[in-house]
Amino acid sequence: MAKDEVKRLEPELLESKKRLQILLLPKDPNDAKNVVLEIRAGAGGDEAALFVGELFRLYQRYLERQGWKVDLLSANPTGIGGFKEIIAEVTGTNVYSRLKFEGGVHRVQRVPATEAQGRIHTSTVTVAIMPEAEEVDVTINPADLRIDVFRSGGAGGQGVNTTDSAVRITHNPSGLVVVCQDERSQHKNKDQAMKILRSRLYELEREKAAKATADQRKSMVGTGDRSERIRTYNFPQGRLTDHRIGLTLYQLGDVMEGHIDEIINGLQNHYQMEALKAQGMAGA
Repeated sequence: MAKDEVKRLEPELLESKKRLQILLLPKDPNDAKNVVLEIRAGAGGDEAALFVGELFRLYQRYLERQGWKVDLLSANPTGIGGFKEIIAEVTGTNVYSRLKFEGGVHRVQRVPATEAQGRIHTSTVTVAIMPEAEEVDVTINPADLRIDVFRSGGAGGQGVNTTDSAVRITHNPSGLVVVCQDERSQHKNKDQAMKILRSRLYELEREKAAKATADQRKSMVGTGDRSERIRTYNFPQGRLTDHRIGLTLYQLGDVMEGHIDEIINGLQNHYQMEALKAQGMAGA
């Protein structure tokens, strides 16, 4: 009976040991933070702009299932229903821990509706996932800021703002510029612009720290750099491929509805195993 029990418990012991090793890994101090999500059109013109909107919708669906709140901070629409840029704040429990590997270049391959010859076009969209920075995380000297207010642009009609409510904030030391004009209140636009600026400055500091400790980044899944192509959405084949972990799914329709847990779980598991190997604990 004892031998049978040992045989039954050995797999549980190995699994418990693995869980314990993962728990002992150094925690990312940003994992519990909310995030600022930025999606921008890259190469591909109108197709890229359209995919910005579709990718944002994908994330909205996923975030709703997590019970997280999404607040649109800024959007720059194009005339064809796409967007040059969408910026949103995501608040909830451990948001950054789930979204941090989404940053990078997302490539889309499909036949545009305007393509008469049926040729597949390749476009790109960049995604940035920035931990939301509190005032204690980033110190901004008001003297370093140039704040301009102007009248919001619009398509005409009743939606045009007739007051100077749009806000442009320029951070002189870094050269960063943030524009917010979606709200009718100048005060709200300024608050949102400062939130974006604070997160971008925090991200710059994180990138500097990462470059200073380049050896430690070998245990990461990619660098998270925005120039790095991380994923391809191939519509003719209904295929999604995450290039960092070699994961391919032929369920692109489900993915575009926000079913991305399998991808996120795969990335987290891969990162954890790489971190264990870096510390010499994997297979121990």
